Order: sequence, then C-alpha cells, then structure tokens
Amino acid sequence: MKNRLLKLLDFKRFKLVVLFEGLIVGIVGGLVVVLYRICLSKSATLLQQILAFCQKSLLTIILWFVVLIILAKIVSKLLKYESLISGSGIPQLEGELAGKIDANWWRGFLSSLAGLALGREGPSIQLGAMVGKGVGKILKRNKTEERYLLTCGASAGLAAAFHAPLAGVMFALEEVHKHFSAPLLISVMTSSIAADYLMSQILSMDPIFNFEIVGTMPTKYYWMLLILGVILGILGAFYNKSLLTIQKLYDRFNLTTFQKLLVPFILAGILGFTIPELIGNGDNIVEILVSNNWSLNLLLFLLIGKFLFAQISFGSGAPGGIFFPLLVIGCIIGAIFGQVAHLYWGLEASYINNFILLAMAGYFTAIVRAPVTGIILIFEMTGTLNHLLSIALVTIVAYIVADLLKSKPIYESLLENLLKKRNLPTYQGVKEKVLLDFMIVANSHLENKQLKDINWPDNSLIVSLYRDGNEFIPRGNTYLKSGDTIMVMCDKAKESLIYDQISKLINT
Repeated sequence: MKNRLLKLLDFKRFKLVVLFEGLIVGIVGGLVVVLYRICLSKSATLLQQILAFCQKSLLTIILWFVVLIILAKIVSKLLKYESLISGSGIPQLEGELAGKIDANWWRGFLSSLAGLALGREGPSIQLGAMVGKGVGKILKRNKTEERYLLTCGASAGLAAAFHAPLAGVMFALEEVHKHFSAPLLISVMTSSIAADYLMSQILSMDPIFNFEIVGTMPTKYYWMLLILGVILGILGAFYNKSLLTIQKLYDRFNLTTFQKLLVPFILAGILGFTIPELIGNGDNIVEILVSNNWSLNLLLFLLIGKFLFAQISFGSGAPGGIFFPLLVIGCIIGAIFGQVAHLYWGLEASYINNFILLAMAGYFTAIVRAPVTGIILIFEMTGTLNHLLSIALVTIVAYIVADLLKSKPIYESLLENLLKKRNLPTYQGVKEKVLLDFMIVANSHLENKQLKDINWPDNSLIVSLYRDGNEFIPRGNTYLKSGDTIMVMCDKAKESLIYDQISKLINT
C-alpha cells in the first residue's frame, strides 16, 4: 500500500510522463481520426454517385432502399455488440472520466470506425479517447494517468476533426475534464497540437470551415447582437428539450434497435432523392449559405428540415455526433437573422455572413454550455480576433438565457439518460487506488474554509494541494482558496460516488 501511494504521489514523474504519453496519444489518435475523416469524405462522394445512378430507374431506387435496410441491420448488430458506440460518444467519455462507465477500449474503437456518422466530432472524440485509454492499458498505467490520457485523446480527436487545436484543448478541459491543472493542460496541448500537425501538414487536409468575413461588426449594430443572443438561448433550450423528447418517443413505442434505426435510414433514402441538401453532415450547406443569398422562405424550410432530420437521426441511437449538425443549424439561424436584419432593420448585406458565424458560436454555447470552446472554434475558423467582442457578447447572452430557462447542458442530460436506460459496465469491486483532482472555484462552498470543517465523503483522503504553482501536503487547519487544486485519493470502486459528492460540495 505504501509503495502504491508513493507511486501515485510522484508528481514530478507524473508531469513528465503524461507529457510524452500525451504526444503518443496525439500522434496515434490524430492518425486514426484523419483516416476516419478520409473514410467519411470518400463515403459522402460515393453517396452522391450512388444517388445519381439510382435515379435512372425505379428498380435501382428500390435496390438502394434494400441496401439501406441492410446497412441499418449491420449497425444494429454493431450496437448490440458494443452498446457504448450509440449516439455522440461524448457523454460516454464523460461517464468514463467520472468513474461511471468502463468501456472496452478496443471494441469501442473498432465499432466506432464502422458506425453511421451524424456528425464527425462525436466519433472522432470517442476514437481519440479510446486511443488514449488503449495507450494507458498497454503501458499499464494507473487509473489517474488513464484519465489524463482519455482527455488527451478527446482533445486530439476534436483537433484532427475540425483542424482546430485550441478548440480541441478547450473542449477537453471545459466540457470533458471540467477543470484545469498544469500537468493536464500541458499534456492536452501536446496531444492536440500533434494531432493537428499530423492532419494539416503531413496529410495536407483542409479545415472543415474555411471562409473569411469581410469586416468587423460596427458597434451601431450591437443591439441586434443582443436580440440574436436571446433567440439563440431560447432555440438552444428548445433543441435540448426536443432531443430528449425524441429519445423518449422512440423508447415509448418499444421498438427494437433495428426498428429504431430503420426510421432515419429510410428517411435518408427518401430525402436523398427529394431534398439531398438535408442529408449528411451539412458542411455543404455552410458553403452555400456564405456564398449565396437565399430567400427567407427557403432558409426557414432548410432550418426546419435539417433540425427535424438531425433530431430523428440522433434519437434513434445511431452512432454519430450532434456537435457538427448543431453548428450547421446555428449557421442557418444566423443566415435567417441576417436576412431579417437586412430587409427590415437596415443591416448592410456585407455583414450577413458575420451573423452566420456569430450564431454558430451562440447556438453551440446555449446547447453545450462551453462558451470558451465556442469562441475559440470561431476564432480558428476565421483566423482573426477582430470579431472577439461581438462573439463574446452573443455567446454570453445565449448562455444566460439558456440558463434562465433551466436548460441543462446537453451532454450531461444525455449521460443521465444513458446510465438510466442501460445496464452499463462500471468499476465495481476494484481494489486499486485512484487520485481525483478538483479545482476550488470562486464563491464555492469550500472557499475560505479549513479542511477539518468540511464534511468530506467517507473513504476519501486529501493527499495533496496545488497553490500558485507549488504543491504541499495540507493539514486540518489549511484554508482552501479559489484556484486551489486538491488531490483526493479513494478506492476505484468508490470513485463515481466520491466524484459526485465532492463535485456537489464545490458547486454549491
């Protein structure tokens, strides 16, 4: 026991090791996600060729629907083989970090590669995270280091998926791990940069979104940004509510996995021959929006159609993310708002594209509640900080409105549903010790209190405290301050319970 504790507390070794392991995860994870992106790109091109060919006769159309039914059956078998590839993959990762889920890393890895993608970011993040977990298992690392490698993999996955390394870092810290620490930040940055370099330099792949904005939004239009933020907050809360409702509707009819998947697969076939703009990730929609002046009626139809099809697809449990589709929906909302502002409020037409980008960040923030990630993602897509003030204004307003409407972050809600509906494998009966790190936030219940005065969970031990870059062993009369990071040791079997209890202490 003593040797194990000393190994866990060897922080100098820990910082150096996770740095190099983060580099390994970034390289391997980046390569895997790049290969996944290539497969998606090839499949999208192949789909267009198939649809064009099938339109030649009724027989070929019927044959294509037969193929769709077969594909739905294959995906249902994959979901039966590994249920954790269902949906986005991000809630599963958050559950893993909280000690609530223990995914088999190689099964999730192989099945995700073959999954039906709604958005590329969910499977990409899950693939990267499983690479991180695999590296930890192969190198026989303890659970503490494994958690860091999972976060590194998630960062690498998003960086390679969007060609946005900083957004990958922020998403991994802000949404996945949910706090910062120096060793974690360094290792995650290393992993993200390595994955992005591999994608952009070695394989010469382009960013997903790559367009420029003509000029910075004049301050005389800022009142419009307030209105846009309110609208995005309301629509973001509606998105979360409707997505959870769609999932409940699927369950209410007691459909099998195959029957659930048949709905979006058949619908995709119908839309492919009637309204092909609504199928797929939607990246083609963004390119069209920024280069063409669509009518309001067409934009509204596109918004409703894309919204419903994305919700039906994800609600079925098909493997694929919501990150990318919600960005596309945000773009459409911004285009509609820009058109209205141009027609009725005197907005210059050259600034409509500004609203497309601003709405993307605001809608993402209202749904996911990761405002810093949203701002950085837009910055990396435009390559300039000139729009920082306008983006910050929209995202803050959208965040506040969604919070006032009591809309929970979507990935937290999806994780709750996942844990309720499935008998998932968890870490039960494991005797291994694990370290959990928590940051004391401003105005927390724990701030300015002595350790001895806090009702800590049973079977937990505060073994270290980081403050101002220094580490020391705290005593009972040590006061906690905002910005402190505490290291808590517990049994692996109790990790999930203690994680929830201390998180509740910090956030009340």
